[in-house]
Amino acid sequence: MTASSPLALPFVPRRVFLFSGHRIDTPGRRTPRFPAGQEAVAARCMAEALDAWQAGAGDLALAQGASGGDILFLEACRARGLHLQMLLPLDEAQFVECKILPSIDGERWRERYQALKAGLASPPLIMPARPITLAHLAVPEGAGPCERCNLWSLDIALHWGAQRLRFLCLWNGGGADGAGGTAHLYREARRRGAQVVWLDTRSLW
Repeated sequence: MTASSPLALPFVPRRVFLFSGHRIDTPGRRTPRFPAGQEAVAARCMAEALDAWQAGAGDLALAQGASGGDILFLEACRARGLHLQMLLPLDEAQFVECKILPSIDGERWRERYQALKAGLASPPLIMPARPITLAHLAVPEGAGPCERCNLWSLDIALHWGAQRLRFLCLWNGGGADGAGGTAHLYREARRRGAQVVWLDTRSLW
């Protein structure tokens, strides 16, 4: 990274695409949220949203890399020639253990994560231990890692101006299983003027 940019990019992105959304359900989840059988539906809807935005080369895609929504988004962006950057809230081993492997068919999702990682121009960024005050946003004291990662990711996305930011989410409109989550990032991105597309899973499946 350089002093002038949060990422070591060889270009100024035309637009910045930021994603948040549900992971594939864990086995036995009491209330289904992203059933494994709906993967193709989610992938198609993301592709349609990116195509409507004319996403392509010269654009930047930011997401974590968890099973389900993150990986589907990054795969769709890779297919369209975007520059991908993974932003992880935990060190990589913990991230894979907590955010990928517990999902249904977790080993397959880990393979897809590794395939995406292998094609990155720069490795995944790990969130700093205490990103309390960022360039554009202040992180509340006591915020958990998911909430801090949301604000850290949004701060990076805003580096090139809110007018470039496109926020895509795959979400059922509810709260997260813990602090942070898509509801939080959706609210914060809208407050800062991002163009938003919400893929509402309540109507998708």
